[in-house]
Amino acid sequence: MDGRQFEHYLGILFKNHGYQVNVTKAAGDYGADLVITKDGKKTVVQAKRYSKNVSLKAIQEAVAAKAHYGAVDAWVVTNSQFTEPAKSSPAGGPLH
Repeated sequence: MDGRQFEHYLGILFKNHGYQVNVTKAAGDYGADLVITKDGKKTVVQAKRYSKNVSLKAIQEAVAAKAHYGAVDAWVVTNSQFTEPAKSSPAGGPLH
């Protein structure tokens, strides 16, 4: 499964949990791979299918996407782990 397939896979999972899902375009997405909405709450999702650890850059992109899309939350979802800087980022909050 490549990164784009991972995004669509997550979209299906979120739909199955009652979210409305918009998978963003592959390029120029402003840091959000999916924009999901449930109960009027919009969340941006940065999907990272990696064999390595996810860095602080992914957290920063998700936070920027939150502002761009007017979301109330930003998540980074991965099949991997996060680097220590990503885990300790004040902007990161709880990591998913």
